[in-house]
Amino acid sequence: MEITVSPAGERAAVVQLRGRLDLLVAAEVKQRLAQAVSEGFRLLVVDMGEVSFVDSSGLGALIGGLKAARLAGGDLRLANLGTQAQAILELTTLNRVLRPYPNVAEALRAE
Repeated sequence: MEITVSPAGERAAVVQLRGRLDLLVAAEVKQRLAQAVSEGFRLLVVDMGEVSFVDSSGLGALIGGLKAARLAGGDLRLANLGTQAQAILELTTLNRVLRPYPNVAEALRAE
């Protein structure tokens, strides 16, 4: 898993994930999301465009990032979800909590 955090304004960051979001990398992803929040980014947009697979551990990492962002008064949003990621979010009804957006720009603009 490759994780890149890029500032997108004063209090927002885009977190680009590449690879499989599974048990092997979930702890690292959760830690990087929490680190971004501790660095002052309140809005995290996770770009999932290059994520080939998501399992329950990966969902847990995203929920952990969401919790960290919300505790800091912010939010975590998902963008560019693939078919498998979209399906697992809908199956678990986590799409109500981890709201997906068609692209990063819309996720950054949304209220």
